[in-house]
Amino acid sequence: MTGKNYIGFQQLAAGSMTFRTYDPVQDRPNDTLFTEATSDEIEQATFLAEKAFRSYRTTEGSKRAAFLRAIADEILALDEILIQTYMKESGLPQGRAIGERGRTVGQLRMFAELIGDDAWRKPTIDRADPSRTPVPKPDLRKLLIPLGPVVVFGASNFPLAYSTAGGDTASALAAGCPVIVKSHPMHAGTGELVASAVIKAAQAAGMPEGVFSNLNSSGIEVGKLLVMDPKVKAVGFTGSIGGGRALFDLAAQRDEPIPVFAEMGSVNPVIISRGAIKNRSGEIATTYSKSITLGTGQFCTNPGLLLTIDCEGLDEFIQDLGRKTVSVDAHSMLHPNIHSAFQQKGSEVLSQEGSVLVAEYDKPTQNNYAGARIATVSGEHFLRNTKLHQEVFGPFSLVVRCKDEAELVQVIQSLEGQLTGTILAEKEEYTNLAAVIDALQDRVGRIIFNGVPTGVEVCDAMTHGGPYPASTDSRFTAVGNHSILRWVRPFSYQDFPKELLPEVLKEAK
Repeated sequence: MTGKNYIGFQQLAAGSMTFRTYDPVQDRPNDTLFTEATSDEIEQATFLAEKAFRSYRTTEGSKRAAFLRAIADEILALDEILIQTYMKESGLPQGRAIGERGRTVGQLRMFAELIGDDAWRKPTIDRADPSRTPVPKPDLRKLLIPLGPVVVFGASNFPLAYSTAGGDTASALAAGCPVIVKSHPMHAGTGELVASAVIKAAQAAGMPEGVFSNLNSSGIEVGKLLVMDPKVKAVGFTGSIGGGRALFDLAAQRDEPIPVFAEMGSVNPVIISRGAIKNRSGEIATTYSKSITLGTGQFCTNPGLLLTIDCEGLDEFIQDLGRKTVSVDAHSMLHPNIHSAFQQKGSEVLSQEGSVLVAEYDKPTQNNYAGARIATVSGEHFLRNTKLHQEVFGPFSLVVRCKDEAELVQVIQSLEGQLTGTILAEKEEYTNLAAVIDALQDRVGRIIFNGVPTGVEVCDAMTHGGPYPASTDSRFTAVGNHSILRWVRPFSYQDFPKELLPEVLKEAK
């Protein structure tokens, strides 16, 4: 690691602003000093990206596929240095690092498979009918074309799968868009290592310089300059509501507004029926104690809200959930700032009228380690106070006790947009779930039945997005092959000579 920026194929560090990443387990800064990109370096990166787009947009899908596969191979070739750097910058364990690397490599290879032919571009041909009356029909042919250079913001909680060569970057490169990554300051070393793999693959595959750049930044200025640069045509972001909304607003203020595909906060409501409480209270408490604390609660699909209806056994369930959740050992959070935010936001929820602490981890912990909390509140209080709706990023969950089905539906309808909703119910209750399903469908991007929301399968049928503020555009997913559709637009050719058409649109001219 050099701490420098990748501006196309060059490593540069002309700036005076520097920073270090942080090891939250050891509670100390890491060694490498990273240099923040200057405005000139940002301008150079966007210039190279725009120049690269002119040829990369028309590069054959098979060649772009070979490039993506080469990136995957180069990431694997980084081997132990990547895993150890990931762990030192995130506090996450080795198994998580290896698993996330596997997902990153898998996504790259998945998109390589997708673009092996042009079917994903949805070529459509409507042939001419000169005999049609009263107006002859023209020959029209349509397909999807790439938007242009894309800026991708690395995510704090996924240093690999949602960052430098993660899903946003892989799908944008697959679509034919050069990518400029604004590396996340919490894992800039992991980002530089992965960027080196991308650059090595680009050079070996004969891709144009500027097809990829990786810029360091400890604050917000680099990101702002990138979003406002007129050569940038789209933005991918995974992170907080405040950060995503700020980028969305910036992009809308440009002379040429551009789309910002931001995946942001979510409390992922879980509806637990009376029958589920009656028949499998202990099982649900055990399963959800693990889901709430998985990865120290640092998943965008963490179940932060459990919605129930007053019934026999509910008090016992809530107490059991509390005991089992806080019995899970505390683990390190990603960064001291994230740990502080977890403590502050959890305390804010607990300070609201009607909020009651059920259980709290009470063993001694190291700095930056987070123990779980479970709280409860009535449906009436929840409906009156939107501060109870906020995401507490970490191992925290709020149980809302509704007085009846009508109040439960009201609570669901009062929620902001979410990534997921979950229903835990018995078969004999299925006929009574229509109102709950309808209400959830208006609020979430995915409904899970008798499962847990943590875990996002990478496949075509997955929707990872939802109504605002879960994402800024609920029509798109951030996961799976269909996420490529964020970086393209439909384009039509009318009455074009066959010789000038793209190959995929030439047949039957």
